[in-house]
Amino acid sequence: MAEQSRTLYHGSTVTVEYPEIRTARFNKDFYFGFYCTMLPAQAERWAVRYTGKGMVSEYLYTPDPKLRVKVFPEMTEEWLDFIADCRLGKSHDYDIVEGPMANDTIFNYVQNFVDGKISRAAFWELAKFKHPTHQISFHTARALMTLQFQKGYEVIDEKKR
Repeated sequence: MAEQSRTLYHGSTVTVEYPEIRTARFNKDFYFGFYCTMLPAQAERWAVRYTGKGMVSEYLYTPDPKLRVKVFPEMTEEWLDFIADCRLGKSHDYDIVEGPMANDTIFNYVQNFVDGKISRAAFWELAKFKHPTHQISFHTARALMTLQFQKGYEVIDEKKR
């Protein structure tokens, strides 16, 4: 059975009608890519994180069965190893990767694991009571073609302004 289309969100300082893959100074959870989420509140947090004001772009995502997609339904050993590899600069050959996003606290635990500051067992002990959010990343031009821009809207976090 084919996966259904669904709405995804991207938070940024600007509306992004034409998504692109950008390399950054730091390797991300699933390596370089265009990151979205199925959670509007998560995209809103991304949008306002620097200045308290930003834009959320909304897309219709229509899966393409010809693409290589990796889905992590939850935080697992495989997920942790995949993120550790990506953060260490190892690329992968997936068009799209979807799974839990390390929130700020889990992000720090993952980074401590990657840096060798805590063991795998310590990571899982620290992370077990944390609830990750959601991310889906697009890593190739073909993957970006599955996104159709719907609209953009402004968000403001009055506490940060």
